[in-house]
Amino acid sequence: MNLAELPDLEYAKYGEHVSIIFNDREYTNKQMHGASLKLANALKKLGITKGDRVIIQMPNCPEVFQSFIAVYTIGAVVVPINFMVGDKETAFIYKDTGAKVIISSAIFLPKIEACRKEAPAMQHVILIDEKVPDHVLSYRKLLAENSDQCPIEPVKDDDLAALIYTAGTTGNPKGVMHTHKSLLANAQMQVDTVDVPTGLTSIMVLPLCHSYGIASTNFGMLKGGGKAVILDSFDIDKLFAAIEKHKAQIIGAVPTMYVYMLLHPNPQKYDLSSMKYWVSGSAPLTLETWNQFKAKFGGEIAEGWGLTEAGANNSANPLQGPKKIRSIGQPMKGTLMKVVDDLGNEVPVGKEGEILITGPMLMKGYWRNPEETAKVLRDGWLYTGDVGYQDEDGYFFITERKKDLIIKGGENIAPREVEEVLYTHPAVSEACVVGIPDEVYGENIKAWVVLKPGQKVTAEEIIDFCQARLKRFKSPKVVEFIAALPKSLVGKILRKELRKM
Repeated sequence: MNLAELPDLEYAKYGEHVSIIFNDREYTNKQMHGASLKLANALKKLGITKGDRVIIQMPNCPEVFQSFIAVYTIGAVVVPINFMVGDKETAFIYKDTGAKVIISSAIFLPKIEACRKEAPAMQHVILIDEKVPDHVLSYRKLLAENSDQCPIEPVKDDDLAALIYTAGTTGNPKGVMHTHKSLLANAQMQVDTVDVPTGLTSIMVLPLCHSYGIASTNFGMLKGGGKAVILDSFDIDKLFAAIEKHKAQIIGAVPTMYVYMLLHPNPQKYDLSSMKYWVSGSAPLTLETWNQFKAKFGGEIAEGWGLTEAGANNSANPLQGPKKIRSIGQPMKGTLMKVVDDLGNEVPVGKEGEILITGPMLMKGYWRNPEETAKVLRDGWLYTGDVGYQDEDGYFFITERKKDLIIKGGENIAPREVEEVLYTHPAVSEACVVGIPDEVYGENIKAWVVLKPGQKVTAEEIIDFCQARLKRFKSPKVVEFIAALPKSLVGKILRKELRKM
């Protein structure tokens, strides 16, 4: 089944309704789909055919969703790139995909022009703005010139639908190959697992040009009947105001966003009573953040987990009912997960090891990279690199990434264990722990700390605080204060950047 069939199925079930709100403008599902089909016809006229890659690189806006469906319709391949990705990585992706066309916004044109010099295959630049330079194509004009009737290209289960690049810890980004089958399977898993009613109003503030945007699009259409309020940037006051105005009921966010919500001086001036479901993913959520959020806002954050290589949504705590704090929840229906030792043998309940995952939502592999594919896809299982354990109730807990473990004097120390203590300090807003070279122990512990506004504390006080709550052996040797921690496009703290510093 081609993912482009989902809008028709959703319309047949729920009829025409408002599905998107952006900058106070409402778009119905019928209007969104019509725009997608017009763009599909325009892409065909530009010579884009089945299997061709189309880069979508723009900020959050309705055109992101329209572009996804347009590309699927003609059997081409979506390549989402967040506009905040660096020039070097962007140029690599342009070249690596061999994409012929990019859909973007005029404010990014200088970056596009610089990066496309490395990508001779790129022929066309389409910009969504009202006014565009003469040497590029106008998205709006293309839609005006084309019909909203376009046949859907038949696809096979193995045909690519999306090529999603991961940031990677070393070297160039890797292109994750997802098929129509794998993305549809992941969307169905979410529908079968996530216990929420239809017709919800959601807030979408995370980057849409990402696996998050693709997964949310497919889930939303398969679930059906809802509407999404799209925010083009993360601003706490705008976020709270949107919840109040549109009576939103659900949001997907990352831990950093919840930390910033807690720092808001006066959230009581907004009516947030409509919110029922607060969801967190992408990075570990600390116990302290969870407790503080519930105390301040009354909501229980439901933590989930997923990998781009497995469709982005793979396990979850129940949105309704009791949650296990610091757990990534149980596998979504149709997903299998297990924990293995270094030899690949499954370990008993409660014992730590590497978490493996399998199911129909797994990627086909890494684009033009069989060596890296072979490292992570073995015997039908994806080796995630996440270290954790399963409890007696079938809930999974991640304790650390394998490559992030600090080996001090031969003992493995999970940075998260130290970070959980740091987050309980009343002056600490955010913290991250990394390993640093040590002549005696091989590695030692360094903590990078962001203080709450107006707070003052010394490194020695932070170290003493940790030593009173941890073994001295596991406490930071060095503490450095920083204005903001480096983060990925979806809010993950970048340990590799701190190691460089």
